[in-house]
Amino acid sequence: MAESKKKCRQYSIDYLKFGFIPSLPDKTLPMCLLCNKVLSNDAMKPSKLEDHLKRCHPEKTRKELKYFQTLKEKFQKRSAMDSMFAATLKKDDDGLRASYNISLLIAKSGKPHTIGEQLILPAIEEVLKTVLHRPAYDILKKIPLSNNTVQRRIDEMSHYVESYLCNYLQATYFSIQLDESTLPGNEALLLAYVHFVMDQEIHEELLFARTLTTDTKGESIFNVLKDYFTEKAIPLTNIISAATDGAPAMVGRYRGFLSHLKQYVPGRVFPNPN
Repeated sequence: MAESKKKCRQYSIDYLKFGFIPSLPDKTLPMCLLCNKVLSNDAMKPSKLEDHLKRCHPEKTRKELKYFQTLKEKFQKRSAMDSMFAATLKKDDDGLRASYNISLLIAKSGKPHTIGEQLILPAIEEVLKTVLHRPAYDILKKIPLSNNTVQRRIDEMSHYVESYLCNYLQATYFSIQLDESTLPGNEALLLAYVHFVMDQEIHEELLFARTLTTDTKGESIFNVLKDYFTEKAIPLTNIISAATDGAPAMVGRYRGFLSHLKQYVPGRVFPNPN
């Protein structure tokens, strides 16, 4: 004979005189208003609820029903307030997420950071008012896109990406590609790209772009690379190959960048046209 299903006891308003209301997440479970403890469904009967009141809150056993009604009202107001704050926080989180996503789009486009306030927010406002027929102010104030905010968002995201990449390079082999170029104003810039395997796919990422403050000699270029690797705790021995633009400062037999790299990465064979 099949075992009969266990009976599920239901809450009764009469249980309030023992200080119990239905639990918010599960109405079949009684919750004590005095200690907020949630009991099992088996305890949903007068004798067990009264026993809990006498054992855990003996000083409240003589309280009248009105006392527990007041506690219930206060609890419901507090729960409603908590729900309202939770909904507000979620909306604020959505606005913050939109702020980061739009800042990322601005960074990828290469446009000035002021485009957020000057074009994007007005465009969103126009869509909300004209197409969706919704007031725009409450929504737009949750999406900060000032020039400083966009800059800060981009810096935070780039720092996270750099940290993630450097942490990965600390424990894997990779190839590096260096390119030294001169900017307007005769300022020398060193770009470093890395090629590595992740999830069985080859990836290429910009590792850093740093100014050569002294000169563009091979030793200076190597020192910039070495200082960066030291700062990020990336072993130079993880470099398995290096590619350059072929300039003498890069590939010189005795003073070029590759000659200095070979001293720190023994056993690696780097191409040297000289």
